[in-house]
Amino acid sequence: MKINKIFAVAAAALALVACNKNSAQQMADAASKVEVSCTPEVLAVVNNEIPVSITVSYPAGYFAPESKLAVTPVIVYDGGEVSGPTFKYQGEKVRENNKVISTNGGTVTEKFSIPFTEDMKKSYLELRSVATYKDRNVVLPGRKVADGVITTGNSFIANGYFNYKEDGYQHVVTKTSEGQIHYDVNSSNVKSSELNSNSFREYASSLAELAEDDRAKVKDVKIISYASPEGGEERNAKLSDERSSSAKKAWDNATKGLDGIAAPEVQSVGQDWEGFQDAVAKSDIEDKDLILRVLSMYNDPEVRESEIRNMSQIFTELKKEVLPELRRSRFVTEVEYQNYTDEELHELVERKRLYFVDETALLRIAATSEDPADKAMFYRAAADRFGSEVGRYDLAIVNLEQGSHAVTELYLNQLKNQDDPDVLNARGVVELRRGEFDKAAEFFEKSGNATARRNLGIVDLSKGDFAAAADKLKGAGDVNEAIANIMTGDLKAASEALRNDTSALADYYRAIIAMREGKKADARKALDSACAKDPGLKEKALKDIEFVAL
Repeated sequence: MKINKIFAVAAAALALVACNKNSAQQMADAASKVEVSCTPEVLAVVNNEIPVSITVSYPAGYFAPESKLAVTPVIVYDGGEVSGPTFKYQGEKVRENNKVISTNGGTVTEKFSIPFTEDMKKSYLELRSVATYKDRNVVLPGRKVADGVITTGNSFIANGYFNYKEDGYQHVVTKTSEGQIHYDVNSSNVKSSELNSNSFREYASSLAELAEDDRAKVKDVKIISYASPEGGEERNAKLSDERSSSAKKAWDNATKGLDGIAAPEVQSVGQDWEGFQDAVAKSDIEDKDLILRVLSMYNDPEVRESEIRNMSQIFTELKKEVLPELRRSRFVTEVEYQNYTDEELHELVERKRLYFVDETALLRIAATSEDPADKAMFYRAAADRFGSEVGRYDLAIVNLEQGSHAVTELYLNQLKNQDDPDVLNARGVVELRRGEFDKAAEFFEKSGNATARRNLGIVDLSKGDFAAAADKLKGAGDVNEAIANIMTGDLKAASEALRNDTSALADYYRAIIAMREGKKADARKALDSACAKDPGLKEKALKDIEFVAL
């Protein structure tokens, strides 16, 4: 800590008064006897204030019993100055209400803050004192005790963090098509009526369309055959296998001559107890709950079948309504469809054919538009055409990016879910930009999402709580994270935060990091790069005490 020989003239004056002398030279000669230290040695801004702590040690004989001393700290900068509070001290015989300094000496510590203004970036702190003995005042020369002012901790960017909602658009869409054929009891023969049924004809037709569709790609085909749970497990397993073979022949005939259709995977399930349970649950059978309880009580298929057959009336209903639907083969095709590319979506815009697109496609068009006006137009269209909450929220974010805070709030107010964490975070960002840090923090706390937590890091920066800010901003990879770590002294973490940031401002803070590491050449290089990218930073650097050694 820098030790300043200060108030020396005052101490000398008091000593001279005590011995009834009035010599300015003797006051000057006593200057080395009073020690003053200032914390920090180089002043810094915290939450738009300059906090200072000054400690003064008076040796024995400095204060005569009837002496007084008034000390005023003053920030001096080019073109002006700002005074802090005046501190008053008195000897033991003075009948006033000031701090008493004994003739045996003493130490006092004063803590105070001076409001920061931009003019103070390059300044210094001095103490100005007036010593009084009886009716005689001695104005002492001002003495510098600290340089100032480091503004790094106060130069965070309070734009806030926010995000758009996901548009939900899928460039590749996976769909499944299915057809079925049914069999007579104990039969594996495919009836012509089944091949002409709507289910199989529509499935076969879809296969033909897929073969002609350049955007479609068949990923998987399954033929799955079953037997209804009657007639014995062994018999039904064989029957299911036979149905698989006949179904495969039907599929081969339906796909003959079609290109690009993958060979099917043929499966035989046997007795379809799962399908049986599902069919019963969905049926209108009066005693279906009883049937389902029986199914749940027994694991052995033969026992289950036997118990159900014992319920003769119920079994009759099952034979009519459920079991016929389980004697079947399913044809299941999984297809990948190549959706519109971003370029194709914007071609539709140019051709004025937006009526072809759905909500997610319209949101995608908005998300990939570069012009903010276009973004707003397409998000508004999604909100108007489809009642899209995503579109309305993202419309608010477009305006937030443009700094239109009143319009942002207008659209946020129209959203149905006001407790949406993204909405709460966006409201907090609006308050953050207005300088209402406490209000902003309330929204961020209520939001609770990762983005809001990062914004709380900015609130911590505003309060000078750099350790908390560094924790919350970890991973932000920007200037704010770097500032938090610079101020906690973790210069390695500060450099890492800027690793992928090529902006002029990032170079500026790289220069600050290099200066604090004692690497002047690296600092000069980074500062030159910053000023080349943004000439306006040159004036900032000239006033920045971080670079005084340059």
